[in-house]
Amino acid sequence: MSEIKKIAVMTGGGDCPGLNAVIRAVTKTATMKYGLEVVGIKHGYRGLYLGGSEFVNLTYDNVKNIISKGGTILFSSNKDNLFDYTYEDENGNICHGDVSDVGIKNLKDNNIDALIVIGGDGTLTSGRDFSRKGVKVIGVPKTIDNDLAATETTFGFDTAVANAVDAIDKLKTTAESHSRIIVVEAMGRYAGFLALAMGIGGAADAILIPEIEYDINKVAECLKNNIKRGKEHAIVVVAEGAKPKGGEIFVSKVVEDSPDPIRLGGIAKVVADQLEKLVGLEARATILGHVQRGGSPTANDRILSTRYGAYAVELLMQGKFGNMVTLDGNSMSYESLENVIGQNKAVDPEGELVKIAEATGVSFGR
Repeated sequence: MSEIKKIAVMTGGGDCPGLNAVIRAVTKTATMKYGLEVVGIKHGYRGLYLGGSEFVNLTYDNVKNIISKGGTILFSSNKDNLFDYTYEDENGNICHGDVSDVGIKNLKDNNIDALIVIGGDGTLTSGRDFSRKGVKVIGVPKTIDNDLAATETTFGFDTAVANAVDAIDKLKTTAESHSRIIVVEAMGRYAGFLALAMGIGGAADAILIPEIEYDINKVAECLKNNIKRGKEHAIVVVAEGAKPKGGEIFVSKVVEDSPDPIRLGGIAKVVADQLEKLVGLEARATILGHVQRGGSPTANDRILSTRYGAYAVELLMQGKFGNMVTLDGNSMSYESLENVIGQNKAVDPEGELVKIAEATGVSFGR
């Protein structure tokens, strides 16, 4: 057993259904099974830097009812990298640099022996860097995109798909009423897992994903053939990172002070305008945006999040620092943070789900 008596947990990056379930599992496992003290660090790495009131005690009482709550009770930030941080010094001057030692000092001043970091690639990269500096770190992967290569499934994905399919079901009624094409834009960044799952679950006529460059004329041909069969409306799901053959992804803006500055989005409007001209039906674009990752997590995500959180504590108590919790098949496992940073997975263009979708008439524009 590792000599650990007090641990901290924090969430970084974008919010995700199931974060509170992880926090709950960490707190309950640590306190009830091992008798540890647990501290929650608010606002991610910014809270680690600021210390003081950003460090809050977590107990059975303040986590007992949060498993069904969306978002994160510890709040989050996706702009704060303490190894490259913008801050104000005692003279009011704006400075920029590595302030990670301040975060380490705050951990020591609060007698915290180990840190559980819940986040995506940027958050876990800093977790790895703190591990290199001697902090006892365990990472928990978080993304609705399901694109992390080291783990079978990430929590939040199931909820995001359910939210998106529910939205598509609602959009179908207005599409059918007005004989329209509705183009629904999905999150997912450079991977198409979310768009593919919600497209199949929502019975979309076409699904455009980053892994398959699309020909808009082939998408239009599919929709026109459906019209001949008597279906005078359509649902097209497009991933925010999808791109046409020979074209580029659609960047909506660049956030200079973010560790991940590229923001995708807006391709649905481009696709809708093109299909309206090519098919001859009115087309509308709907960007689901943060609706996908909001609200209460599904039962599956609550269970998966609980497994991730509980196992993170087990790894700490076994002294297996510097690792990230993973799901290997149906078993909990772990992989070194050194090996998982930047290792993303993509949809297989010849995989089972793509082939099944094509067999049922879905166009990928190829």
